[in-house]
Amino acid sequence: MESEGTTIVLGIPIPSIDPVFLGVVGVHILFGLAALTTGAAAMFAQKGRGRHSNFGSIYFWCLFGVFVSMSALSLLRWAENYHLFALGCISFASAYFGRMAARRHWRQWPRLHLTGMGMSYVVMLTAFYLDNGKNLPLWRELPTIAFWVLPSAIG
Repeated sequence: MESEGTTIVLGIPIPSIDPVFLGVVGVHILFGLAALTTGAAAMFAQKGRGRHSNFGSIYFWCLFGVFVSMSALSLLRWAENYHLFALGCISFASAYFGRMAARRHWRQWPRLHLTGMGMSYVVMLTAFYLDNGKNLPLWRELPTIAFWVLPSAIG
């Protein structure tokens, strides 16, 4: 459904009717859902080689897909999305830091890995709620500051 330069998908307005933009949004959503689920799976899996590291690797690469698609979407709508670009950079940089800490076994790497990967997940959720919270049931009743604070408080 479309209305004057906006496409509505599942009740969420997407500020474009351009098929290329909408295609990038679709890819972004798929990577985001995959990052959300694989990140949670890695968090709840027994730590060590195997499930945790496999889900963690998939999370990292899905987050990279979110980062690339977010970069394109932000550049196309910079005035509206520069804050989402900053959050996307922080999220991916945190995941990269956490991944490198584990792969290179830096001093106190488990703590650094947990901090980096956990922060990347919380910042990813913060960006999602900042962009979409105003359109989601329950979340739309909250003040905008809640979109910034709640993911960190819960995480």
